[in-house]
Amino acid sequence: MLAALLYSGPEAAWSHYTAAEQLGLITPDSNRPVYVTIPEHRRVRRQPNLVVHRDQKWAARLAAVVPPRRTPAHAVLDIEDITRSLDRAAAVIAEACQSGRVAPAEIVRALAGRPRLRHRRSLRPIIEDVAAGSHSLLELRYLRDVERRHALPTGQRQRALDHEFTDVFYAGFELVVELDGRLHLLPRQRWRDLDRDNRATLRTESTLRYGWFDVTGRPCEAAVQVLQVLRRRAPALAAKRCGSSCPVR
Repeated sequence: MLAALLYSGPEAAWSHYTAAEQLGLITPDSNRPVYVTIPEHRRVRRQPNLVVHRDQKWAARLAAVVPPRRTPAHAVLDIEDITRSLDRAAAVIAEACQSGRVAPAEIVRALAGRPRLRHRRSLRPIIEDVAAGSHSLLELRYLRDVERRHALPTGQRQRALDHEFTDVFYAGFELVVELDGRLHLLPRQRWRDLDRDNRATLRTESTLRYGWFDVTGRPCEAAVQVLQVLRRRAPALAAKRCGSSCPVR
């Protein structure tokens, strides 16, 4: 990795996935190439396992460290700029902010200085949702595709209770929604989930649990279930169909 940086010249800086991995913003992947960024006026001959980007505002986006590296916020935005899928871009922001090593406000400030960034118009609301407590792509998709798209009440994100956090809590309706992206392959994790559900029942709270397929493949059906529980306490609660085939009423 250092050899790639030295090869790229004295003004080269680690960036994109390489900088983000070094900073602990994202999960490392040994199959990724080394990413570096150099000033716009320079050129570097291509080499295997090395990806070189050029940046006119190279110096302004560096952290004050040696060897040179992009700031955490710009490392995240570097990744956004080469990511085609908006879902993947959202996942990177959520993971980076969840690491505690970069704040949503830092990314927003960095975004202001990158007017040509890919997905730029869509990133600001995603960052705001992450700042409000959506800590994963699954949670962001639930907020967008289940809750907002069907005009459901906005749940409280990351409610702290019993030394744990609930993904979504609907205050006044006594409903907890837990979003499980890993399908509970570990028995210990499954036991913890059941124990948490049992304690919610003891508090007279209902718990609905959804995975990736439910939220991305059946968001309308999930909205129907959430709405059914909410209407136990508010029978006249209004909702919105997201399309002609949507079962929400």
